[in-house]
Amino acid sequence: MSKPWRATVSHAVGWLADRPVPRAARAPLYRAYARATGADLSESRPPLDGYPNLSAFFVRRLVDGARTWPSAPDVFPSPADGRLQNQGIVDQGSLLQAKGQSYRVGELIGDIAEPGELDSARAWTVYLSPRDYHRVHCPLTAKLAAAAWQGGDRFSVAPRELSNRPRVFVQNERVALRMESERGPYFLVLVGALNVGRLRVVGLEPLARQTSRKNPVFQRGEELGRFELGSTVVVVWPGGPHCPEPLLGLVEGAALKMGEPLARFPTRGPSSGKNRHGPDE
Repeated sequence: MSKPWRATVSHAVGWLADRPVPRAARAPLYRAYARATGADLSESRPPLDGYPNLSAFFVRRLVDGARTWPSAPDVFPSPADGRLQNQGIVDQGSLLQAKGQSYRVGELIGDIAEPGELDSARAWTVYLSPRDYHRVHCPLTAKLAAAAWQGGDRFSVAPRELSNRPRVFVQNERVALRMESERGPYFLVLVGALNVGRLRVVGLEPLARQTSRKNPVFQRGEELGRFELGSTVVVVWPGGPHCPEPLLGLVEGAALKMGEPLARFPTRGPSSGKNRHGPDE
């Protein structure tokens, strides 16, 4: 399928998802969707017939208490529901996308990373399937310092597809966010996919590089952005003494809920443990 066809299909799916659904048909339709994908409707804010179309249902919010955030300051939690597709270290500028396929992480992030900043960085890739909660939340209190929007294709990002098609993450439409925290900068990259034609960041107009929020600081757990259907979030943290380390026992393919531990900060250093202070406490 050529790029124009993928874009056409994605726009068509978006158009259909925006069409009003008769109230009487809403609950049966969304229950059928949940059965087909495995989505957990018990976590969705009721009533089901309150979602006017499929687009609204795709970005449904969770009931209060459905997710919790860690109180321990040394935990770096997942920004989204999904599966841990990959975790690793940037090696000579490249990062593994899937088995045998890699891409240049600088190309993924764009010009909001400083020269040499990504050397020996760590990265975690979380894949969101159609069953998952589709909003992305801030994993660690930070200022949204800059954004880099990059147009592109809309290849599928399903894990089974990534082993066959190289460099999907740097070919697809995406937005990279530079977050500046007390522990240092980190990056969140929201990658679009087939049937995902709209990436949204709170307080940030599409294609804008700076947020319109008067105080662009997002607290841990605060909603940061969203996209529809399934897609991918890549977390990149520059190497250094405050870079979080992989969790023992968390393996690739593991299911994650937003707020669950993804990595852990080193216990050494002035920004760790009891010496740490700031808005995250």
